[in-house]
Amino acid sequence: MKKRGVKIALIGVVVLAAVSAVVMLLWNWLMPVIFGLVPINFWQALGLFLLTRILSGRFGFLGSRMMMRERGNHLRGKWMNMTPEQRKEFINKRRNFRFDHPFGGEHFDMEGQAQQGDGGK
Repeated sequence: MKKRGVKIALIGVVVLAAVSAVVMLLWNWLMPVIFGLVPINFWQALGLFLLTRILSGRFGFLGSRMMMRERGNHLRGKWMNMTPEQRKEFINKRRNFRFDHPFGGEHFDMEGQAQQGDGGK
């Protein structure tokens, strides 16, 4: 059991070092030429990589994606089990908190969906 944990830790360190090296190489290849920024070293690349992972909220590598796949989309399942009245109430609550759809309300237009379901009549 300990050997497996040590192997996983070593693989993690190697992957982190490889990703940091790639970040450093890409930065030093592109950023000075495009934006006139200074080249960075390995440790700065590692810090930059970790900072972007933290700020984007995706600090886990594969585990978080695998867990999301196993759990499924909770909100979608909840939406599919709602009655049309519950869906309208849910949408109205979201609108009260300014969570409108970014491309307009037609995405959540229940009356329009009902008309389309009846052949657009």
